[in-house]
Amino acid sequence: MNDYILLFVIILGVNLLPAFGPPTWSIILLFSLNTDLPVVALVLIGALAAASGRLALAYAFRFFGGYLPAKYRQNLEAARQALEARQRNMILALGLFALSPLPSAQLFAAAGFAGIRLLGFTLAFFAGRLVSYSIYAYSAKGIRETSMNDLFTSMFSSPMGIALQVAMIGFVVLLVRIDWSKLLNKVGVKDASEKSANGSSKP
Repeated sequence: MNDYILLFVIILGVNLLPAFGPPTWSIILLFSLNTDLPVVALVLIGALAAASGRLALAYAFRFFGGYLPAKYRQNLEAARQALEARQRNMILALGLFALSPLPSAQLFAAAGFAGIRLLGFTLAFFAGRLVSYSIYAYSAKGIRETSMNDLFTSMFSSPMGIALQVAMIGFVVLLVRIDWSKLLNKVGVKDASEKSANGSSKP
């Protein structure tokens, strides 16, 4: 039982970090190699803890977003409206994104900042993680324990890994600072004019 609790707490804590935390799949691999926990338990606990941590992270950013200057809050509101207009596509994209080992902390931070409805967002993430963690956990038995040191070292020293984290942080900053209402205004006017034209052409 202690291993189950330890796994949940570690993954939950890692997924509360907004950046530069070790990827959850690496923790799944580590527990798979060094404990007797069944793969099904590793996957379910890992996905549940990761989704819970990311959801809490998103709500934390939503709370702090209320203290941003009015201009930035208006930008985020415009971004939220644009994203929720195509929410089905966004959730599908998140589900596919969750299958990859790419960092998701900044994506949830952005969702929290923008005030996007988080239930479907988190469920898509959870479903994607069930698949990806299953792949990692079942393949872990073929990985030598000596390779784990190299794996963890590369996570924090790889220029590509660091650049990706910085780029994702930049994405969150841009989400707040871009005037989305101005950027999307032309598209909105075009859509409105097309609807008007279509409506006037009907008998």
